[in-house]
Amino acid sequence: MPDRNPQYDAIIIGAGAAGLMCAISAGQRGLKVLVLEHAKRIGKKILMSGGGRCNFTHLECGPENFISTNPHFCKSALARYTPWDFLDMVNRHEIPWHEKTPGQLFCDRSSKDIVAMLAEECSQADAEIRTSVAVSAITKTDPDLLINSSIGDLHTKKLVIATGGLSIPKMGATDFGHRIAKQFGLKVLPLRAALVPFTLPEQELKLWSELSGVSLPVTARSETASFQENMLFTHRGLSGPAMLQLSSYWEPGENIETNLFPEKEARQWLDDLRQQRPRLSLRNALVQELGKRFTELFCKQRLAPLASGDENLADLNRDQIDHILQQLEHLSWQPNGTEGYRTAEVTLGGVDTDALSSSSFECKTVPGLHFIGEVVDVTGQLGGYNFQWAWASGWCAGQAL
Repeated sequence: MPDRNPQYDAIIIGAGAAGLMCAISAGQRGLKVLVLEHAKRIGKKILMSGGGRCNFTHLECGPENFISTNPHFCKSALARYTPWDFLDMVNRHEIPWHEKTPGQLFCDRSSKDIVAMLAEECSQADAEIRTSVAVSAITKTDPDLLINSSIGDLHTKKLVIATGGLSIPKMGATDFGHRIAKQFGLKVLPLRAALVPFTLPEQELKLWSELSGVSLPVTARSETASFQENMLFTHRGLSGPAMLQLSSYWEPGENIETNLFPEKEARQWLDDLRQQRPRLSLRNALVQELGKRFTELFCKQRLAPLASGDENLADLNRDQIDHILQQLEHLSWQPNGTEGYRTAEVTLGGVDTDALSSSSFECKTVPGLHFIGEVVDVTGQLGGYNFQWAWASGWCAGQAL
């Protein structure tokens, strides 16, 4: 057992992406740092991210890729610690990576490479990490902060809360960070699951459930956002990058609209095909663009009774054509909710940025107390942006401790 009352320059609660980066940043400056993690291992969310390959950053990361009540808050940190700064660390550790889609960087081998890199950097910076540590209370005892924990009472001048959000509770996610913020009088903005699949009402789900596993490119729109990505049918509803992105902007009760021809003009496509292959059936024409399984159900559920799919293209009348184009470009869905925190990648909302310094992440009313990463009201889009926010906020806080 360690000394019951050790003194640390900084204690960080949470050994996720933001917490580990903060420990590295502070430790490299010569501070005596302790990281407390309630789980048995560090970086659990990093390990499962990106299908086990960790989409660790996005090269084109900017403020426009984040949702926050104060859209300007993230600008300072993102400018001071860029994706190229993190990539330099990855390259120094000779971790092989690839660019899956423009700007999105993934590990070639495994997310374990990123966690091992962060652990090694912490070790080199003499930042101590303790896992399986429960924190029961935090008290301000001027000029220090007192942490009551399962390894004893710990005193520090600087305390950083880096416990993330509520997403994926089976991995140990809790509301600890939000509770601490409220304890010290900070406002916590409404929380909800984001980057999460949609669920469909039972009746509509029955109509489309046989397409579970089918994916196709779409442009998906809510009332305030639009994304051109793939949509995936699931046994609960709609997922895939397009829907995950949209879930961060969607409000309950809103319809979602999908354009099944995201990269071409549906009317021009149909007009050209009617001239070139007038005897081709509508069904076979759609199969070439949308695949057989989707087309069969699409004709049955959305084109009937105006069109069955068996009509030759040349025989389609104006009403049929207008209806077909409407369904192709404005296919509407009305989700009854999302799958919630169980499968959400991030938590929307969090500690009000008005309470924090955008450069140091220190509470304006509680000197020595900092909040970083996902627990703060800054949420990135899908594609490595949330990791970059974790690296940037953690690094900046570490520099300020």
